[in-house]
Amino acid sequence: MSGGAASAAGFGPVGFGPVDFGLAARAHAALRAEGGTVAVAESLTGGLLAAALVDVPGASATFRGSVTAYATELKASVLGVDEGLLAVHGPVHPVVARQMAEGVRKLLGATYGLATTGVAGPEPQDGRAVGTVYLAVAGPGGSLVTSPRLSGERATIRHGAVTAALELLVGRLPSGAPTH
Repeated sequence: MSGGAASAAGFGPVGFGPVDFGLAARAHAALRAEGGTVAVAESLTGGLLAAALVDVPGASATFRGSVTAYATELKASVLGVDEGLLAVHGPVHPVVARQMAEGVRKLLGATYGLATTGVAGPEPQDGRAVGTVYLAVAGPGGSLVTSPRLSGERATIRHGAVTAALELLVGRLPSGAPTH
């Protein structure tokens, strides 16, 4: 297996921590049960969340698509994040995560929007410590933002954010079983 390919066992690229693909399958099952769809907006995770979702067979029934808005200005121009908010607080902020989730939900016509933003390292960004992560889900019942405590190396933080985002989504779905 090459260094960039995901293994069939449900683990991320060689040398990186595992991503719980069973959790992605649970998210799809819960979405199917309610006839819902999901779209994702990623910054910190750079496409890993979308990859985890599309790794599940049958994902096309519930996954609408994704936007990887890694550059700050794309969060505003593509996802509709408030430019003033970005100018004052930077891209790593709970309201930015919420607006990203709401923006991708609207942009891609999904029942739920799921977003990730944060600092994976190796250096702090805009005064935010490595491991600062904000995740958001937007759906019919409103929006919810969480900030899991993540630490470790860059890859560990990014994979931890994917797992935490999937847990957030599953927890918000009416058919989703509690993850704890």
